[in-house]
Amino acid sequence: MAPYPWYEIVGGDEPVLQGDFLAGCPVISPTHTAAGETVATEVCEYDVVVMSQSCDLVERKVDLVLVCPYWSLGDFGTREAYFQGRQGREQLRRGNVTGYHLLNRQELEQFQSDYLVVDFRNVYGVPFSFLTDLARQKGRRVRLLPPYREHLSQAFARFFMRVGLPVDIPAFR
Repeated sequence: MAPYPWYEIVGGDEPVLQGDFLAGCPVISPTHTAAGETVATEVCEYDVVVMSQSCDLVERKVDLVLVCPYWSLGDFGTREAYFQGRQGREQLRRGNVTGYHLLNRQELEQFQSDYLVVDFRNVYGVPFSFLTDLARQKGRRVRLLPPYREHLSQAFARFFMRVGLPVDIPAFR
């Protein structure tokens, strides 16, 4: 059985699609607001993966592209100590950690990395034209391939479609 590659490298002139990775993407966030005042903002740079559906991007049906930040598993473990250990990493691998998704290592030419953790808890909207210009300026980038791209999208959907019930069915004993 032939292996399924996780990633490919695409050129800067390729259209931006779901599963594209962009390092150093600026995101503007309001820091506070007061009635009648100008809203203060800050610009943070994140390494992001594109989450908007490719069909919407190709057909230009969105003005804002949804992106989620990602970190190497090592950096993520530094931020969240539980994920430094085997148990935390295994829970990530199994998809049992709400709000996060683990991706395989990137082993492509200049784009080698540790395992990657995508953060669904922090979703940003980046203007479509800005993101396509940024992708063009950065040149070559990594793209997550099927079926792993669809698996990422499914995990993202599961995170947002969660429903907490006020009263659950009691456990069978």
